[in-house]
Amino acid sequence: MDEAAFRRLISGERRGVNADLLRTALRTASIGYRAAIGFRAVLWKAGLRRVHQATVPVISVGNLTTGGTGKTPLVALVCRMLQTSGVSPGIISRGYRSVDGLPNDEKLVLSVQCPDVPHEQNSDRVAAAASISRDHSVNAIVMDDGFQHRRLHRDLDIVLIDATNPFGFGHLLPRGLLREPLSALRRADAALITRSDLVSESDLMAIQATLLQNAPGLDGRILRVAFRPAGLLSVTRQRSELSSVRDQPVFLMTGIGNPEAFAATCRRAGLQIAGSRWFADHHHYSDSDLQAVQAEARMTDAKRIVTTLKDLVKLREAHENVLALEITPDFPVAGQFETMNELIRCCVTKKAG
Repeated sequence: MDEAAFRRLISGERRGVNADLLRTALRTASIGYRAAIGFRAVLWKAGLRRVHQATVPVISVGNLTTGGTGKTPLVALVCRMLQTSGVSPGIISRGYRSVDGLPNDEKLVLSVQCPDVPHEQNSDRVAAAASISRDHSVNAIVMDDGFQHRRLHRDLDIVLIDATNPFGFGHLLPRGLLREPLSALRRADAALITRSDLVSESDLMAIQATLLQNAPGLDGRILRVAFRPAGLLSVTRQRSELSSVRDQPVFLMTGIGNPEAFAATCRRAGLQIAGSRWFADHHHYSDSDLQAVQAEARMTDAKRIVTTLKDLVKLREAHENVLALEITPDFPVAGQFETMNELIRCCVTKKAG
């Protein structure tokens, strides 16, 4: 079953007896998963697992659910905020789905967005923190996808909530997309509702109410983030304005956790979408993949293929008609950018003191 079909199943969109039986089986499997993470949580609470302190402040940017919530552009934003404050950050990440020790797609994207920030990939984030502190002149660490990685102490724990699917269809893995129960939100110091411009105000208020119901300590620290189109980037790293493609049909291609959110962003950017082809999250493109997409695009009369930066950095050959839609995080509510900046500044100064 491919990823799109799986999401239709767990969302309840797929109907019928077979679908009901499959969801029942997944719900049963979720019981075992809940027991395992519950036991793990007890070990942490009882102090039976050691939490390691880094020598510099650690800021974690993570998820409560699987799939794309916009972590990578937020990690880049945190790094830029630190640099603006005169702090030299380093990034550590697990290196999920890296091949033969090569950088994975998130690291490749961050090398474009933060070219001067060192990045250490290691499934052992404690070792990664020690290594990057030892080998580079960093005085803060940004941990990518670190909400569940509790071995490394974090001085600021940021959890991202995707407004278009905030709570993983309301179930733990594998019946839903939740990595942990909603009660885990109590560990967070701040919650960022990403893609907040893609849902209604009533939906946003409902999400905020659920967050506060499960983690009252987040009051005043729930921020809204929208991803604004910033332009287009070619495989050869040439930038162009969105206006260069607005008067022609484009074909969308991506392999990310939430492709429909990408399509919605493209529509809001004024692009004329003639067709699309979705691949599984973290997909590594082959020549035949690109040939098939190019053929589909020609059938729709689309001369340009628009993808994400996460996809573009994995293309091995220069396809002149493939462009990435670059996005930048924006805080649409007045004062919330300053709140985010203050959280980061306090985290760094508190550790230094």
